[in-house]
Amino acid sequence: MGLCTSKPTSQTDLSSPTSGQRGIAVANGVVPSKDERNPNSSSVNGGDPGNHVPKEESGGDKKEGDENGRKSPFFPFYSPSPGHYFFSKKSPARSPANASANSTPKRFFKRPFPPPSPAKHIKAALALRRGGTVKPNEAAIPEGSEVGAEGRVTGLDKSFGFSKNFGSKFELGDEVGRGHFGYTCYARSKKGELKGQQVAVKVIPKAKMTTAIAIEDVRREVKILRALTGHDNLVQFYDACEDHDNVYIVMELCEGGELLDRILSRGGKYSEDDAKAVLIQILNVVAFCHLQGVVHRDLKPENFLFSSKDESSTLKAIDFGLSDFVRPDERLNDIVGSAYYVAPEVLHRAYTSEADVWSIGVIAYILLCGSRPFWARSESGIFRAVLKADPSFDEQPWPSLSSEARDFVKHLLIKDPRKRMTAAQALSHPWIKNYKDIKVPLDILIFKLMKTYMRSTALRRAALRALSKTLTGDELFYLNEQFALFEPNKNGTIGFENIKMALMRNATDAMKESRVPDFLTSLSALQYRRMDFEEFCAATLSVHQLEALDRWEQLARSAYEIFEKEGNRAIVIDELASELGVSSSVPVYAVLHDWIRHTDGKLSFHGFLKLLHGISSRSLAKAS
Repeated sequence: MGLCTSKPTSQTDLSSPTSGQRGIAVANGVVPSKDERNPNSSSVNGGDPGNHVPKEESGGDKKEGDENGRKSPFFPFYSPSPGHYFFSKKSPARSPANASANSTPKRFFKRPFPPPSPAKHIKAALALRRGGTVKPNEAAIPEGSEVGAEGRVTGLDKSFGFSKNFGSKFELGDEVGRGHFGYTCYARSKKGELKGQQVAVKVIPKAKMTTAIAIEDVRREVKILRALTGHDNLVQFYDACEDHDNVYIVMELCEGGELLDRILSRGGKYSEDDAKAVLIQILNVVAFCHLQGVVHRDLKPENFLFSSKDESSTLKAIDFGLSDFVRPDERLNDIVGSAYYVAPEVLHRAYTSEADVWSIGVIAYILLCGSRPFWARSESGIFRAVLKADPSFDEQPWPSLSSEARDFVKHLLIKDPRKRMTAAQALSHPWIKNYKDIKVPLDILIFKLMKTYMRSTALRRAALRALSKTLTGDELFYLNEQFALFEPNKNGTIGFENIKMALMRNATDAMKESRVPDFLTSLSALQYRRMDFEEFCAATLSVHQLEALDRWEQLARSAYEIFEKEGNRAIVIDELASELGVSSSVPVYAVLHDWIRHTDGKLSFHGFLKLLHGISSRSLAKAS
């Protein structure tokens, strides 16, 4: 898991490298092979429960500290990684006598590789930007704690309420990997259902938990692992224990190694069919997490393990240390993850589950061509590329790959999260859907769109119905699959009970924590009427996603023609404002005057397009 910047509302400085705080982790250069990353590491259950931190980086001298303190010109609150000079062609890893602070990391996934560099904590700079006085390289006073007479941190409650008899349940074996925040060991169960079984144990020393936020991270990781159950592509959680010194997270042992190592063993890339087999498993588990209201926030090849060394073994998602629950209509604002895989909206501090899909897009790009889609000399350069640059599909091997493969990756890497495919929609994409009888899972987006539809005016619903009649086979395939999951009756209609039962069939404890069932309240009107497939299509199509299609203009024109025949009518501006719920304090004529044709008083094409989206707060602000 990465190092982090926390939510901007918190006042805690986390510049100390031992704080165990979350954030952006950067591999400055391509990711190393297993042995080069850490001589003590193994790919069993990730090997590294934290970051792979070279000793030189975690304890630099004053000169190195000065280099670290320089701020990025692109993100003034971001300090570059302390490991820049490790990655030049004349780096210490290759020539100890020659080091360069301006080295260029390689872009391609080929052996051999230098060790990755963690990004520097940026919370201290955030505090400075808000008028704080803590310097970036000074030790922080942890949130919710006190400093004793000898400078030691006191006052943090490090009791988690976990079982305290780890030693009587498990026999700890050899260490298989060590990271910044803990280490992973083999273990054998002594009793109970797991008696005699080999397991993996993530050991997190309480001494590393120097902030209230770090303690909460551990508590939430266990909570999520315990709550997320019942998916084949999710690492199985067995138990959580603690003693005076450590927290022990006991999990399924995955001995097949990281997805990263499989990529490297294949020379950096996969064939299309082999990439599909991997991506289907990733998309399935991520769609499951999103339906439960859990966003992973650190998806990358290192965080997927194969259950065994067999080529066709099951892929498992691991490391939920940065994960969080996300409630309906909530947006997260922590900058967390790994820089090459971080979504643009994460850097803008307003995101939800779509950020995970972007990370999958980066993984898909790497699997198919062997290089990263966004690459630069520095962390700030990577962020700039993520925000501004478009991935290249012109260089080899992209021209030789199928057009459907290119389209698939492009729709995962759309910068606007509203236009990006969801994980479930990606499983419905033409490149994927015909591969070995794919079953499309229930999509959390369906509930979000239905909620918006049920709150829409009659005029907007008519516009959406017109647009739904222009959908073609590819869009209808996904909607058909989703509609079938609600198990319509013999008449082909669904009601409130169908929706409720579909949600409950997929429910875990995580879903309750993230309050996903709250969607049902907004759909309660379906207790008194039923919805057929035609209306379901209107309710669950995404206008933003359709706008991302090359043929959007054609679809919109066709939809407007249908709307003209079936739903358009003469309407005055005041009535339109009332339908849209525009406040009387807003100058409605300035906002809505070009929505209505002057010839007959009906909605214009421009007004039709605006109506599909509904009136935005931004347009109201501009008018005011």
